[in-house]
Amino acid sequence: MMSFYKNLLLIDDDADDHEIFLEAVKDIDNSIKCTCLFDGEEGLSMLRKKGSVIPDLIFLDTNMPRISGKQLLMLIKGSADLKNIPVIMYSTFVSEKDIEEFIAIGAIHHLAKPSRFEDLRQALSDILKKQ
Repeated sequence: MMSFYKNLLLIDDDADDHEIFLEAVKDIDNSIKCTCLFDGEEGLSMLRKKGSVIPDLIFLDTNMPRISGKQLLMLIKGSADLKNIPVIMYSTFVSEKDIEEFIAIGAIHHLAKPSRFEDLRQALSDILKKQ
């Protein structure tokens, strides 16, 4: 499957989640480049750095130290240079109210972290197929 998205950015403080996410993306389309960062501050500096590749899609964990996913989403959507990058919130558990808030701020979707690899692969496949 060829994906419309060629450069993904995952910002998540869990190294195991990075590994599983990367494996699922590679399994779907190994031409997709996926960068993984550990927190919102790291993500913000990369996004603001001159000359860095702007991702086609950002997956953003909601619960992180230093800058939370929600705070980073607000910073991204409040930035003229970054606001058009689609962001998907990615978390183990959030309430419907949180999801509504993320969408209101500008996230395009919320993906609950699946416990099984195959479920993650399927969810990512569905997302990456969309144009």
